Amino acid sequence: MQGLRVLDFTQALAGPFCTQQLADLGAEVVKVEGLSGGDLSRGSGPFHEADPEHRYSGYFHSINRGKKSIAIDLKSAAGVDIVKRLIAGFDVVVENFRAGVMDRFGLSYETLSGLNPKLVYCAIRGFGDPRTGKSPYVDWPAYDVVAQAMGGMMGVTGLAGGTPIKIGPGVGDSIPGLYAALGIVAAVLHARATGEGQFLDVGMADAVLGVCERIVHQQAFGHQVPGPEGNHHPFLLPFGVYPATDGFVALACPNDHFFRALVEALDAPEVLHDERFATPKARAQNRQAVIERLSDLTARFSKAELQQRLGGRVPFGPVLSIAEIAIDPHFAARDMLPELEFPGFPEPMRVAGQPIKFTRTPAAVSRRGPDLGADTEAVLLAHGASPADIGRWRKAGAIPGGDG
Repeated sequence: MQGLRVLDFTQALAGPFCTQQLADLGAEVVKVEGLSGGDLSRGSGPFHEADPEHRYSGYFHSINRGKKSIAIDLKSAAGVDIVKRLIAGFDVVVENFRAGVMDRFGLSYETLSGLNPKLVYCAIRGFGDPRTGKSPYVDWPAYDVVAQAMGGMMGVTGLAGGTPIKIGPGVGDSIPGLYAALGIVAAVLHARATGEGQFLDVGMADAVLGVCERIVHQQAFGHQVPGPEGNHHPFLLPFGVYPATDGFVALACPNDHFFRALVEALDAPEVLHDERFATPKARAQNRQAVIERLSDLTARFSKAELQQRLGGRVPFGPVLSIAEIAIDPHFAARDMLPELEFPGFPEPMRVAGQPIKFTRTPAAVSRRGPDLGADTEAVLLAHGASPADIGRWRKAGAIPGGDG
């Protein structure tokens, strides 16, 4: 994505996660932040003990690496003028304000596309944007937990028959971010082929529903309304989480070939002589008995012992903590924990890597996120502003460094 320029008005998680994917893949991403504090995640931590001034939030740098930062007061006429001056030099705008906020700034899609007809404008909102389908919830604020709840994910997560549970990571934000990045690439390809930009948006609740597709076909084809499913698949067996002496492992052996290999590796071939377990149909009819019998078998071994017996023979994986992931050879081989340098830190800090791998255009996780406003002057000069312009904007308090 070399040569793609993105003007990034996002904050929190969904938007920055989207634009970080583009930055990793080679886009130039210029993050637009307010003069006071910047992105909300800058103050969220966690902070390293070598950073008593709390300059480098782990959260911020996990979703803003590789970007530039310019600080602009969008509530000022001069700040709005700066964005309008910049817009001709960018291919993409991304924002995740509530519906209407950019319009009130005077920076709506219609205004900006009038200045740059090839512009791709992407919005990520809780319930979408009126331009593509006005939801009755369009004005509702939303965060991850709301998207997980309303998109159907939380309704099937938790102990079977129990209370719905939020998934640990903020997938109600990151999933919309990934959908938005895909949509941006598609819209940019269209713009480059036709000269036509466009508006696109991703609703957070919509994106969560998009990855919960199973609940849709269960209701439509099977007339089911699934609830919390626990740690086992609702109709494949065995397909779930089983105990070890020191934790848990995941197994997925729903066909005869894998099931036979599983029980043989667990030193329990006699299971196959039990009519309740002899065929997939029999196992489906004796679901709880299968789960309990396999749990008794796996509980005799540690995760490492199970990995030795099952790894490579059947679909298997230990449930890993981040401490275990950090020393696992797979993630090292796949460069999934790259390290970034921070001023004053005694060692580099790990971040989650880019899972998209290329043979010719590798993704780059090469530098930490930007300091607030660190690139303001350089970006403005590169996009045609004069030193006099910068002095005037500073004096007006629209960018850092003036008397305000």
